Amino acid sequence: MTVLGRLLKNRRAGETHMAWNLPNLRGPELLTLTSRNFRDGDTLPLEHGAKNIGGDDLSPHLAWTPPPPGTAQLLLVVEDIDVPLTKPAVHCLALIDPAADHLGPGALNGRQPATGVRILRSTIGRGYHGPAPVKGHGPHRYTFQLFALATPVDTAPGSTPLDRARPRALLPAITAPVLDRGRLTGVYER
Repeated sequence: MTVLGRLLKNRRAGETHMAWNLPNLRGPELLTLTSRNFRDGDTLPLEHGAKNIGGDDLSPHLAWTPPPPGTAQLLLVVEDIDVPLTKPAVHCLALIDPAADHLGPGALNGRQPATGVRILRSTIGRGYHGPAPVKGHGPHRYTFQLFALATPVDTAPGSTPLDRARPRALLPAITAPVLDRGRLTGVYER
């Protein structure tokens, strides 16, 4: 696998197509998103990595400053922006009750999410999926992006049920105004 990682070293999705840069998800950047498990730009601890690399697929603790008045829902998008594909891989997509001010470790579990968390489909499946970058590919940035939405997301494009919508179809179709947003980046390399 190390050879494959080296061959793909210069192939990365990049920031262009990440949720943060979608025109419909732009807004003020006043939310401060933090974690007890890592600081912005630091390495994610192994326990938050995928099971196939020895991790626990345990979503990290996340906390944020209060969203602005009028926030109807919070949208959390976790993306690997260095995956060797044309677009970032969505590792988790969730809708969160706006009254929440944090998520404890494991709150983004696909089978038993925390109260007030609705897990949607990601690129990989349902729930949080920890880092497992290709060995030898170099550092991967995992961006935790939180958006404060003025109206709830309750429909998906076309006739697709919200829980079954693919993230790359759902994210650009969100029409709720973004009142505020914040992000936190963790890094992982094998």
